[in-house]
Formats: sequence, C-alpha cells, structure tokens
Amino acid sequence: MIRRLIFTLALSVCLSARAAERLPNFVIVFTDDQGYGDVGCFGAKGYTTPHLDRMAKEGVRFTNFHVASAVCSASRVALLTGCYNTRVSIRGALGPKSTHGIHADEMTIAELLKQKGYATAIFGKWHLGHHEQFLPTNHGFDEYFGLPYSNDMWPYHPNVRHLPMAERLKKWPHLPLIEGTKVVNPKVTPEDQRKLTTQYTDRAVSFIDRNKDKPFFLYVPHGMPHVPLYVSDKFKGRTENGTYGDVISEIDWSVGQILQALKRNGIDENTLVIFTSDNGPWLSYGNHSGTSGPLREGKGTSWEGGVRVPFIARWPGKIPAKSVISQPAMTIDLLPTIARLSGAPLPKHTIDGKNVWPLLSAKKGAKSPQKAYYIYYGNNQLQAVISGKWKLILPHRYRTMACKAGGMDGIPNRYSSATSGQELYDLRKDISEKNDVSKANPKIVKRLLALAENAYEELGDGPKKRVGKGVRPAGQLASSK
Repeated sequence: MIRRLIFTLALSVCLSARAAERLPNFVIVFTDDQGYGDVGCFGAKGYTTPHLDRMAKEGVRFTNFHVASAVCSASRVALLTGCYNTRVSIRGALGPKSTHGIHADEMTIAELLKQKGYATAIFGKWHLGHHEQFLPTNHGFDEYFGLPYSNDMWPYHPNVRHLPMAERLKKWPHLPLIEGTKVVNPKVTPEDQRKLTTQYTDRAVSFIDRNKDKPFFLYVPHGMPHVPLYVSDKFKGRTENGTYGDVISEIDWSVGQILQALKRNGIDENTLVIFTSDNGPWLSYGNHSGTSGPLREGKGTSWEGGVRVPFIARWPGKIPAKSVISQPAMTIDLLPTIARLSGAPLPKHTIDGKNVWPLLSAKKGAKSPQKAYYIYYGNNQLQAVISGKWKLILPHRYRTMACKAGGMDGIPNRYSSATSGQELYDLRKDISEKNDVSKANPKIVKRLLALAENAYEELGDGPKKRVGKGVRPAGQLASSK
C-alpha cells in the first residue's frame, strides 16, 4: 500500500513537471459578423451563451477590443499576420473571382508556431484567397476543412436568387467546401450549410483528441452568424430571438464542446482559449443581424459598432477569473503575444502588433503597449485613430441605416450614405460616439493628426494619396504554364 502511494505521488510529480515543461496550446474561435452586444456577458437579449459566459467568469473579458478593419478578409489577415491589412495589401472581402491572396512571404500564427513544432489546424472560413497557393495548408496549417470565402458568395445570394440558376451562375459560381487543397463538395447547398457549425466543431474536438500529447494551435473561424443564417436541427427554434439567436446558441455550444475536450484530455490548464469576432453586425439584414449594443453603426464602418468586438480569453492558472480589461487592444496584438508565450521567433519583417500578455493576464496596472491603433477601410483609407481614451475620426464617407429598420428574413434593406467630418470622441465617457469634442480639445486633435501623418508615411493614404514606404504586396495567382 505504501509502495503504491509512493509510486502514485512520484508519478503525479513527474506528470506535473512534464506539464510545466510543455509549450502551451492555443485555440482561437473567430466568428463572422457577431456584434459587440451578441454575447450574454456583453448584454445579449433573447438567448443565452452559458459557455462563453463561463469563459468570462473563469478568465478575462476585454471591453475595448478592436479589429483593424470592419470587413472579412482585411480583418482576418490582420489577425493571422499581426499586421494592418494595408501593410500586406489585403483589402475588403475577397471573392470567387479574386486572383490574389495572402503572400507566401507573410508569416501566419500557424507558421510562427511551426517553428516550435506545433500541430496546426483550421476548421471554418479562410477568406485569404481560394486558389491552391493561398489556401491554409500552404501557410502553416497541417489541416483545413471549410469554405474558402463567405457563405453568401454563391448562387443563392439574395441579389440573384429570384433569377433562373443559369443567370445566377453568371454572377456567383457554386460554393465549394474544401479539405486540405481538395474540393470535397463542389456545390454546397442550404442543407449542407446547416451542418457546417457542427462539422467544424466535430473536427476541432477530434484534432484536440489526436494532439493532446503535443503542443497545438487550433483556429476555428466559424462562418456564422454571417448571412445567410443556417443552424442545425438541434438548435432550430431554441431561442426567443429567432434564427439569429439559434445560430449564436449553436456557436456557444461549439465553444462548450471545445472546452470539454480540453478538460477531458487533461490539457485545460495548459491551453489559452480566445473568443472574438471579425467585425460588427451587418445591420442592413435586420432580424438576421446582431446588435452592436451601445455602439454606433456596424459592419463596414469605422465607428465603434463596426470595429469594437466582444473578446474573451481563458487560461486557468494563468489568467485570473472574472477579470475585465478596459485598456485598448487589437487582433494585430495576438501574434506577438502568442510568440512571447510559445518562445517562437517573430518574423524578420515589420509587424504592427505588440505583446499584450500583461493585459491578457490582467496584471495590475498594465497599460496598452501601443501609442495608437489605426482603423482602415475601403481602398486603403485611414478613417480613424484611437489613442488611449481618444478616437479621432478623419473625414470620410460611410454607409448607415440612418435610423431605418434592417431587412427581414435574409433580405437586406438598403444603406444610405453619410459623410463624417474631422471629429474627436472621448470613448471613456462617450462609447456611443455622440458628442464631438474636437473644438474643446485642439491639442489632442493635433497630437492624433501627427500620429495619422506617421501612418500615412508608413502605410499610405492621406490627403495626397501617398503610397506607404512599409507596404508589402499581396500574393498574386501564379500564371498557368
């Protein structure tokens, strides 16, 4: 009995020491068009998100977290490379006719971690180029299963679904489902889309089970709640908020399955799990869009409703429970933070993100390491500068619902166009960006304009439409031989 007890204690010490020596695992769940107010702990109504709320209770919630640009491809490339999308020349949302994508010389988080021997996988929407040379398995991922671009880029798009199929296909080709670099379903149907959230989740859980004894990076960029909305039968009709609420509930379930797999495999305390969204809600879709809560506007704008997103992170023993951080941070900061935690060397080329582990670990007195964050949209246009509590809006045109209701049941209402001036907002006092305080704070305006000038020099745009000295090209489709 004593021998058995000594052996058990020795084995426990050995396993604890081995766990301490292991590199941490990283999981990023990245949803599509989920608004700031679309998670329970951020104020969601009509449905609950118990697993995400649990993550927040057991970890940290950022209330001032931003994406670099409020549109799909631009946002995703910033997350994966630690660079503003303008630096790497990926703008807007790439479509099935695009002939460019992420450049081979850019380093993704997956490639960063490959330097340390990590297993890597992506299950979900890629959207950084659909041709083979741009696909994830050519950019550091061992496994890929998902859609190459947005789920509305198909013959059932609301703009064409009233036409005969032959006419639809002139605008939008069939939507492919890809595994690795092989198309495994060339014609994704509505019924296929209802299964995707569950399929991505099952793949994610299997990946965790198969790689529990080695360090891994798991990236789950869900296609939902981007329209058109699809949900599995097990969640259909489950919430008071209609299809949108059902979709969010299924995403929350997916997060719960991932957390359960980590716990079951005994790697819960060695894994950093991050949940966030690529931009704010697509407001023109009305009851099929989410909400930006108290924030102004939504997807496709540089107002807070477009670029401020929910962010939750959990790492038992490393991140204090029930932490709330109001300091600004951005998706570009995740790559250098992961580099710091894994010991992986940063890329040799310039990146824009900085290590925010002191913030992420809720270290007392931690401040944002960035002097400013820059918000880009459209054709490389700098539209806003955020520095501390201040946000300077630069003159630009933007889309707005202008107090109109959004559309119904998957058919959008039309946006109106509006123009901003040079405006200053105190985001600490005015999260809704209602009160322009530029006239009362000329020194702040001058300081932020100087920061904008530095950005123009490095990344382009500005009154003279300069080409930034730090801009690198996107990858271009290789010519067929």
